[in-house]
Amino acid sequence: MTQTIPHPRHVPAAVPTAGQPYEYHRRPLVEPDWTRFPGWRHVTRDQWESAQWQRVNCVKNIKQLRTVFGDLIDETFYADLEADQKAMATMSMLVPPQMINTMVPFAPLTTEALLADPIRRYMIPVASDRRTDWPSHPYASRDSLHEHDMWVAEGLTHRYPTKVLAELLSTCPQYCGHCTRMDLVGNSTPAVDKLKLTLKPVDRYDAHISYLKAHPGVRDVVVSGGDVANVPWRNLESYLMRLLELETVRDIRLATKALMGLPQHWLQPDVVEGLERVARTAARRGVNLAIHTHVNHAQSLTPLVAKAAQTALDVGVRDVRNQGVLMRGVNATTPELLDLCFALQGEAGILPYYFYMCDMIPNAEHWRVPVWHAQQLQHDIMGYLPGYATPRIVCDVPFVGKRWVHMLTDYDRERGISYWTKNYRTSIESADLEALNKRYAYYDPIDTLPADGQQWWNDHRDD
Repeated sequence: MTQTIPHPRHVPAAVPTAGQPYEYHRRPLVEPDWTRFPGWRHVTRDQWESAQWQRVNCVKNIKQLRTVFGDLIDETFYADLEADQKAMATMSMLVPPQMINTMVPFAPLTTEALLADPIRRYMIPVASDRRTDWPSHPYASRDSLHEHDMWVAEGLTHRYPTKVLAELLSTCPQYCGHCTRMDLVGNSTPAVDKLKLTLKPVDRYDAHISYLKAHPGVRDVVVSGGDVANVPWRNLESYLMRLLELETVRDIRLATKALMGLPQHWLQPDVVEGLERVARTAARRGVNLAIHTHVNHAQSLTPLVAKAAQTALDVGVRDVRNQGVLMRGVNATTPELLDLCFALQGEAGILPYYFYMCDMIPNAEHWRVPVWHAQQLQHDIMGYLPGYATPRIVCDVPFVGKRWVHMLTDYDRERGISYWTKNYRTSIESADLEALNKRYAYYDPIDTLPADGQQWWNDHRDD
């Protein structure tokens, strides 16, 4: 019997594929070799992984930076840096070795490579980074979010109805150039005479607890500073345990850049053991305990950072989340943002949570992006990451708070003015009956506007 072979289906000729706008490639984390720097040529692994060694060897001035870099960097760079420190910097220099080691991590260290490096651009800004036409927006201010105006006790900002921000201290293990709390955090610079916390820590903490006891509507406390990694652990644990005694507190978030910039701190045995005690108490009382860190580029993520994050999760912290800041020259492109998010979520066990638009502080225009750019980034990263790990890009609007970048009510693209509304009153608006009916303005960087818009701002420069 003859078998009939069916005709094959028509198969079209092969055509080139268009590819995807972003191609994912897994990149396992690597700890860069710190001995490539002349000043750390003889540093051992035990030294490097010591929190004490990292703190003692933080770079605080140009002389110390020269010692680390040796003769690899031209004098022109140091002159550029000195010019910025004398006139423009809103934060004094303080950079842990861990952070410096993620600058130009896998290429020869040259002046050109250092100037182009994304970590350097926000950790060690130089004068040539800044804009000369509009270094600051006309509406920039040193406390752009009015957190100090909303203090209900020293260091306690009641900005949202059910949440407070507790600033326990005014120092960090590292000072980022774009710091939104540049009016309080760190040492004074020639450009900024800093505010000072005046109460003794014990009195400040007592005032926080007293306010929370008197305001049972507050259920969420962000414990920050500065950076909680600079609070002696015994004091921090005591503060957290006092929060956990309040039945009304249901969420506690520890804000620390040090999980990324000084992971050695969060791997110290006494800190790990103390964090476990706090986490167990939180779990027993049904309180969500999380760590929020601040990673702005994939280069910052190394095996030590991943180990610190995993250790926190292992001892019972519910989540480790990342709140980054969008900055030109650092992460404000789709590939940079997706590379960072995949490294966070897939390699370091850190959940991409928020990316904030850089706040309107002085001398920050070279970092800031316009609202339309942030909207485009949110559009372009959708569909690549798991839904739970797709970060929300937000604009922190003065007097309004965090808003997804697509939530504006009106937008004058020519003049770069967006308008926003809100659904709650801050602690300083309890008597303002019109607070919920107002529109609040936010401003794009002027250099990103069309020519007519830039001319409008030039014409109104002295208004």
